[in-house]
Amino acid sequence: MQTLDEMRDRCLLTPQQHAEIGAWVSQARTPEGILAMPEALWRSLELASVLMDVDADLRREPVGLGELD
Repeated sequence: MQTLDEMRDRCLLTPQQHAEIGAWVSQARTPEGILAMPEALWRSLELASVLMDVDADLRREPVGLGELD
């Protein structure tokens, strides 16, 4: 929910979209349930995710254990 709040705070989601997506995610009992979100809400969430570059960590090179020191 923190990411949804940040999307709303950055005006990437309207307060209504934020509330509807939050309610959907809260009532969904499984990942499949979340994926069954209405298409319009899913598109809004997907666009906000792209604009926030949510997947940036997945594109980073892994840090070697020796590099952490």
